[in-house]
Amino acid sequence: MTFDVSAWCSSELGSPVAGVLYERVSISTVSGVRLADGREVYVKARPDDGRAVSCVAAQASLAARGFPCPRPLTPVVVADGLAVHAEEPLPGGEMLLGSSPDVARRYAAVFARLMTLLAGVSVPPPLPSPRWARWDHTGPGLWPEIDFLDARDQSVVPSLVSEMAFRVRKRLLATSLPCVLGHADFEAQNLRWQDGEVLAVHDWDSLAWQPEAALAGAASGAFANVSPPGLVPIGSSAAFLETYQQVRGRAFSLEEREIAWAGSMWTALHNARWEVLHGDPTPSGDAVREQGAERLRLANA
Repeated sequence: MTFDVSAWCSSELGSPVAGVLYERVSISTVSGVRLADGREVYVKARPDDGRAVSCVAAQASLAARGFPCPRPLTPVVVADGLAVHAEEPLPGGEMLLGSSPDVARRYAAVFARLMTLLAGVSVPPPLPSPRWARWDHTGPGLWPEIDFLDARDQSVVPSLVSEMAFRVRKRLLATSLPCVLGHADFEAQNLRWQDGEVLAVHDWDSLAWQPEAALAGAASGAFANVSPPGLVPIGSSAAFLETYQQVRGRAFSLEEREIAWAGSMWTALHNARWEVLHGDPTPSGDAVREQGAERLRLANA
């Protein structure tokens, strides 16, 4: 069934669509539209897996407290099996590209601010976490169950990638650190900057419920990601984690440091599997082969 954006806008926003300004189809379908009454809004629709209500509520809380993210205009409405909401546009700005330690520190300061504010948000945990942050899945295999990936020829996945993923997942599952709410897709492609300051953080569908150190670690490895994603240099992850702790105002324990380094690898390993299953170039696979041994050592994995 095709989702009727104009009908939804008429029902929930009081005005039909007069024109489509932007459209992107991925896990979510995002439509930037101009309504007949002149307003411009973004409508996001994604399969209703029960996560969206918490994600949008958290996003609304942060926007209300001045964090640079789009302000939701509606709560989540389930329509045609999809979880749908509208939000204000937050246009402009540019991506901050690069993976140097200096760039890492800028991203880390934003992530620390984001995590500090999310610590004050009380919503039901948005479970399950996004598939690239779902190392705690309860399925029988190493990877979370993803039908369209699992249907492909798994023999092409390098044994080194699987072995590293096994060790990283074992380390992450061994921790008793509490789970918290955090952004699990904190990547360059999801942020915009203007005049040296962050203008907008997007992709709030990607909130996760995982230990803080693991989320910070994941961001420390992935902050530079555009398409195709990779893994930043180890020194840049270290700079990210150092700045994150400084801005958060507390030093990680040894356990947290190890979990952060484990978290720094999981997204890249997920992406390394994705690359070969799709026959794509392998920047993530190349990076984990080059850096994996040292990151595993730092993770005590």
